[in-house]
Amino acid sequence: MIDWLQHSTGGLLTLAAVSIAVLLFLIIKVKLEPFIALIVVGLLTALAAGLPVGQIVGSAQKASDSLLEKGFGGILGHIAAIIGLGTILGSILERSGGAKVLTGALLRAIGEKRAPLAMGLAGFVFGIPVFFDIGIFVLAPLVYVAAKQGGRSLVLYALPLLAGLSITHAFLPPHPGPVTAAGLLHVELGWIILMGLVCGIPAFLIGGVAYSTWIGKRIDVPVPAEFLVAEEEGEKEENPPSLKLVVAIIAVPLVLILAGTFGSIWLPKNSAPAGVAAFIGTPAVALTISVLLASWLLGLRRGLTGKDLSELSAKSLRPVAMILLVVGAGAFFGAVLSATGIGKAVAGSLDNAGLPVILAAYVISCGMRIAQGSATVAIVTTSGIVAPTVATLGYSQIQLALLVVAISAGSIIASHVNDGGFWIISRYFNMTVPQTLKTWTVLETVLSVSGFGVAALLMAVV
Repeated sequence: MIDWLQHSTGGLLTLAAVSIAVLLFLIIKVKLEPFIALIVVGLLTALAAGLPVGQIVGSAQKASDSLLEKGFGGILGHIAAIIGLGTILGSILERSGGAKVLTGALLRAIGEKRAPLAMGLAGFVFGIPVFFDIGIFVLAPLVYVAAKQGGRSLVLYALPLLAGLSITHAFLPPHPGPVTAAGLLHVELGWIILMGLVCGIPAFLIGGVAYSTWIGKRIDVPVPAEFLVAEEEGEKEENPPSLKLVVAIIAVPLVLILAGTFGSIWLPKNSAPAGVAAFIGTPAVALTISVLLASWLLGLRRGLTGKDLSELSAKSLRPVAMILLVVGAGAFFGAVLSATGIGKAVAGSLDNAGLPVILAAYVISCGMRIAQGSATVAIVTTSGIVAPTVATLGYSQIQLALLVVAISAGSIIASHVNDGGFWIISRYFNMTVPQTLKTWTVLETVLSVSGFGVAALLMAVV
């Protein structure tokens, strides 16, 4: 029995299925923190597969070569600076009033009749540097005002905003999910940005514009008076930054990262321009440049002190610790699956069944999302599961980027009561649970299926 479990394809697949089931049980039923559950299941899986203890955790004298430390250290060394810098950039943009400037400009340019589209574009652009929930907290008051002025359902204005925030959170760096998947699958972030936009924009148009307009006309949710009072009595920005400055600050890291990615393709190797492009296009360098620009242009030049910026950074980084722990533990779990041979067993089974890897990855990610609620956990876990399989397939960078998009698309499907975002949206937009299921849950599913559909079509032709 033990020999079958550790060395046969059927045994390894059984071990993989049991380990994932135990992981979900610990997270959902026992309510164990995901990063602790991932460590526990990773250790148990490694022991059950017969890996030597020294390989799993090292020894008292040396642990640096162990799966535990290499799993954690390898991925965190790649993403910790990116996520931290991206978080600080978002907090500076939020504090400066950039969101109101962006939304106000879009409303004026597109017109009051197309205010829902303006809210969606605001969510899409402002969602690039800020976390999903922060985007809701900052932009929700603007949705209340637009809905009141338009005299229509709050749903019609809220869903496009949520669609924009959700797409950027799942598909684009510097958000934790796509950055982590890129690190685990060894994809350059420039390709993630490009494919994330190529797949995310159609999904946004289908879900954030077409579906949101349709459902927004059928579910009437009024704007509570107390929401508007809170906005009217809130702090007003007396000297907001210019629209050009806000857009430029958001665009700088994306442009630099893309320049580094495609500079390595188009510029002569070992030339000075190629070296410059590679340096400024390194994600950590690009984001450092952006943070420094934002600190000066949106902070110090506008009256903030160095102490203010330091406190702002410290406050914004507090939630990042748990994200990094989940990411590190997920990478360890993936390293265990690779070392045990489970990855090769999965690859062989998919090949025999004729199931494309991109579809399998999407289904796994969907299952993880529906079962435990967190998009980041779904992306991290799924990437760890498929990484050993993908390593044997010789995929190009663009194919790997599309695989990341598929995993990311699966991670946002069917948000329901086990997702913290579900309750934030219900509370902030005055919806009952049934209304939230009919609007937000369906929206996330439309975004997921649309994003995956575009990725799958592109995978078939590249």
